[in-house]
Amino acid sequence: MTVEDGLYASEREHMVESQIVRRGVRDVRVLEAMRDVPRHVFVAPEYRYLAYADGPLPIGNGQTISQPYIVALMSELLELRGDEMVLEVGTGSGYQAAVLARLARQVHTIERYANLARYAAGILQELGLDNVHVHTGDGTKGLPDFAPYTGIIVTAAAPNIPRPLLDQLEDGGRLVIPVGSRGGQVLERWTRHGERFDYESIIPVAFVPLVGEQGWKD
Repeated sequence: MTVEDGLYASEREHMVESQIVRRGVRDVRVLEAMRDVPRHVFVAPEYRYLAYADGPLPIGNGQTISQPYIVALMSELLELRGDEMVLEVGTGSGYQAAVLARLARQVHTIERYANLARYAAGILQELGLDNVHVHTGDGTKGLPDFAPYTGIIVTAAAPNIPRPLLDQLEDGGRLVIPVGSRGGQVLERWTRHGERFDYESIIPVAFVPLVGEQGWKD
């Protein structure tokens, strides 16, 4: 291990304890994933010194890498055990997908911006995460070719719940998504019970808009 690797490992441990455990995330598998995934490699070099800070960071195209706590919380809300098929809408730089890769059997992630999708795919490949599959397209329509999913996680804010995402959940599956206005949202969890869906409001959040046919327009 190099000095730099040791420094980042120490920063990750401090991030988990001070930002994530302190706020109530308890899933042991999620905490281990947050300790293991090198967030700094998903951050542009000019922001790398802030990689483990308590906040989002810009990644280009008006998008952000989410705050570590939010990544951990959304992952915990899926209640993954390791054998699931998961869909992520909004790949960004690939950080959330890398965390999910350690929690589920297969992860499909879809990104609207082709340059971000290519960037994320390259990093995920370098990390050897061959159970993550990166797609380019309109994530508001989901990825029906690989449905149903045990969990769906949306990393951008929708004005309403995209119906295709609900339809692509398996029975008992969970959708975690921020819903609200462009200025502020509430993180929601939707759980499928046959043709019925239950939902819970979790916490207020602020995400970039989810753009697409079933989301915000350009």
